[in-house]
Amino acid sequence: MQRKLARNRHYRTLVTTLLFITATTLFGQNATLSTAPAVDATTKLPAFEVASVRPASPQADPKTGIYSIPGVGRFTATHVSLALLIQLAYDVDSSQIANEPGWLESNLYDINAKAEDGIHLTRDELRPRLQDLLHQRFHLVVHTETRLNSGYALVVAKGGPHLTPTKADHFPGFRINVSSGHMRGANWTMPQLAKYLTSAAAFPVVDQTGITGSYDIGFDFNPKPNVDSALPVLDVALKQATGLLLKPQKVPVETIVIDSVDKVPTAN
Repeated sequence: MQRKLARNRHYRTLVTTLLFITATTLFGQNATLSTAPAVDATTKLPAFEVASVRPASPQADPKTGIYSIPGVGRFTATHVSLALLIQLAYDVDSSQIANEPGWLESNLYDINAKAEDGIHLTRDELRPRLQDLLHQRFHLVVHTETRLNSGYALVVAKGGPHLTPTKADHFPGFRINVSSGHMRGANWTMPQLAKYLTSAAAFPVVDQTGITGSYDIGFDFNPKPNVDSALPVLDVALKQATGLLLKPQKVPVETIVIDSVDKVPTAN
């Protein structure tokens, strides 16, 4: 009888330990929910018609980095890091890149690439071509993982949203000013708003509003809550301007995991 009770206690202890480990993995740390190749190996990506990729001069300043706007048929970038190019190619924030080498942010490059005739290079047209360029010239190999991270859900506040439907006089996702303390743009969907809020909040933001359509967004906020300001902090300004809330919770975040990449691009 005592042996049976001891076995039962041992069994309950084992189950409790396993449940604790599982809960810790899911909620106390960043858990990986799924993993997959970033691009199907059988899929041939569209490529630029011609492209020049060169390391920037050693005197290049990342603060002077710039890249061309969408829709002009050509992609040019000056003094930009490979980290930024990966963000553009895969439509992710810097927080969504994992396993990056130490030089990914510091080494700078200049790119001049032209699409084939008839391709305007919208954002959707640019991304696969830039992915192909990074693979061909930097031998970039990545895969995606969906990870459960601490972040925010973008949700509708009590009282409902009060959003301004876009006038559609700019291309989708047009950024007027998303620098520190500003959230201004035109023709934004809710997932695009969540993307720009990710940088402002310094945590992943995932759209859970259920709102469709595109809107013009415009508000300013205090980017440093510990510094006195006449402006409200981000979450307060967001609610006042849009009727939306940032709800703290674990959120699924698609992460680009770097498997391998070269520092020096292949010759033109």
